[in-house]
Amino acid sequence: MGRLSVNLCGIELDNPVIPASGTFGYGYEFAEWYDINVLGTFSFKGTTLEPRFGNPTPRIAECTAGMINAVGLQNPGVKAVIEHELPEMAKVFRKPVMANVSGFSLDEYRETCRLLDAQPQVGWLEVNVSCPNVHGGGMAFGTDPDAVRRVTEAVKSVATKPVLLKLSPNVTDIVSIAKAAVDGGADGISLINTLLGMRIDLKTRRPVIANKMGGFSGSAVFPVALRMVYQVAHAVSVPVVGMGGVSSPENVIEMMLAGATAVQIGAANLVDPMACKRIIDGLPETMDRYGIATLNEIIGGVC
Repeated sequence: MGRLSVNLCGIELDNPVIPASGTFGYGYEFAEWYDINVLGTFSFKGTTLEPRFGNPTPRIAECTAGMINAVGLQNPGVKAVIEHELPEMAKVFRKPVMANVSGFSLDEYRETCRLLDAQPQVGWLEVNVSCPNVHGGGMAFGTDPDAVRRVTEAVKSVATKPVLLKLSPNVTDIVSIAKAAVDGGADGISLINTLLGMRIDLKTRRPVIANKMGGFSGSAVFPVALRMVYQVAHAVSVPVVGMGGVSSPENVIEMMLAGATAVQIGAANLVDPMACKRIIDGLPETMDRYGIATLNEIIGGVC
């Protein structure tokens, strides 16, 4: 293994940096800026069984040190992803990708995962039970340990690839949710998804976004994310993928010290399309500065 490499659920990554779902499209958009094969992998846009138009506009609100979004899982549906997006993705990215999956029932989660699991390009299934801006799905599953366990069991019944459950921070006890996922057979945990937030337009005295509330992300959420990664990583025996406000090599190292095996970059990609490459390029010098020989050796290094 190289100095930056890590092993995520049996698959070796050249480095732990992974663009987060919903912030990197299907990869080929960013391939116009740089060779995206420098990434460890990436989690492509959240996929549902059927096409979704998403929430009404406006969908975005600016915040201090962050943003609120309520896109609502807009995507072309799993059939179109398999027939069009994956072949286009294969032209610019030669490594296994992470398929992010959402659903509104156990059957939907199961069938979407079954179809994506069969695709050679897919290395991991990242099952989203944490979307805060979709009515009737997403976070409705992720706030109940029993529902998380049942979703995990449903997906694991058809999956041959590693399954990671992406968890919501909008809960009282994140550890109980993570343990429920592991009890259901999860091979790993991804966290955190966005916090639930809101902005009000003072001129109109109405919410800025049409959905009223949405997912709050950006550098402001990093301390919350780091705390939850630490708690979960020290409570379960499966790998943790940490995310939430990560925007620098130092943030990546901090996440790994807290217990993350790999680290996803989200909102930073929307501000700077070169963010992930910049972070990867900066890791060796940052490691030298803090006396770190390999990233693998620091995972969970804080007791």
